[in-house]
Amino acid sequence: MPRLILTLLLLCAAAVAQPVAQTYDLLLAGGHVIDPANRINSRHDVAIAAGRIARVAPSIPRDQARQVVDVSDLYVTPGLIDLHAHVYGYSGALLPDDTHLPAGTTTVVDAGGAGHRSFDDLRARIIDKSRTRVLVWLNIVGRGMLGGQVENNVEDMDPAATAAKIQQHPDLIMGIKTAHFSRPGWASIDRAVEAGRLAGVPVIVDNNIQTVMQRSTREKLLDRLRPGDLHTHAYNDRQIELLNRFSGDVQEYARQARARGVLFDLGHGGGSFLWPVATRAMAQGFPPDTISTDLHASSIMIPQSDMPNCISKLVNLGMPLDDAIARSTSAPARAIRRFPDLGTLGESRAADVAVLALREGAFAFKDAWGKKFLGSRKVECLLTVRDGRIVFDADGRSRPEWSTAGNYEVLP
Repeated sequence: MPRLILTLLLLCAAAVAQPVAQTYDLLLAGGHVIDPANRINSRHDVAIAAGRIARVAPSIPRDQARQVVDVSDLYVTPGLIDLHAHVYGYSGALLPDDTHLPAGTTTVVDAGGAGHRSFDDLRARIIDKSRTRVLVWLNIVGRGMLGGQVENNVEDMDPAATAAKIQQHPDLIMGIKTAHFSRPGWASIDRAVEAGRLAGVPVIVDNNIQTVMQRSTREKLLDRLRPGDLHTHAYNDRQIELLNRFSGDVQEYARQARARGVLFDLGHGGGSFLWPVATRAMAQGFPPDTISTDLHASSIMIPQSDMPNCISKLVNLGMPLDDAIARSTSAPARAIRRFPDLGTLGESRAADVAVLALREGAFAFKDAWGKKFLGSRKVECLLTVRDGRIVFDADGRSRPEWSTAGNYEVLP
């Protein structure tokens, strides 16, 4: 009997000595999770395994993860989605891995750089070579966003060919872009909408409204665009007359368009976010439905229109942080019909995560005219996870501390 007891004690000790199975690859520990799609706005841990969100819970044992990153002083959100940026075709296009991943933006939608004639080149050059998830608004112009005569060529706006290309690549092409058409009339919008009807996808519009072009915002929003279509550059005054120029009030037709399902996208850019429009619209309860950057070689400089900067501007104009995160994650995912695959930290979803700091102090924010606004809060990205892997780490919190212990060979 004593031998049996001794054997059992030895077996128990051996079992206790066995290491705990490490279920997760990465654990983001102690952060304040904002996941509007799942109604989470509190302190949670986020566990990742095999490139997917494995678990989100108030407390997950640290010894169950191969790597633990303490984010207890930060906000953890789904990877940000920029549904209007330029990574191809346009002369100011930027490589998304260089510009978006450091901003917590794991998904970018190229806004019209390619048309049906040039999409395959976009895929080979950018989509297939980028760590960032790159999706596409296909330009109604077959050759894409090459300026001037190319974008005014109505003969190259082929709804059937555009729709056919979208149907070949429904996982990559989210809809249709029309932009920069400077001839009178509605040809570019009407052909884009027709292509959208044929392919069953939305259209995003960037189209001037000068009188000489015989177009008006009212007709565009109420008569041309469909529910689910988007008008970008919402806080501009050339592509869209959101405010009455005499009273400063939000136009009633804009509210009617929103009520019938037309979406208003920020599309900050280098010429499309103006403090006089933004401050009045926000004060009157007309925020953008989606937040996007229109990031390109000019807008990344003085306006600094990356996603955290755009979020910061709206937060300083009164938008709650969780609302701004919703308009940067789940709302754009729904607009491009990729929700809930994207825009959420739901279990089994792609492990795309942004880890953000909310700074308090005095910060200068510039609009597209270069006019300065002093705000007291600034959102900054400190860590980005794409497909389960840390791809950006601003302050090295995922890295081990360097130590003088150990032997280092100093080469002559």
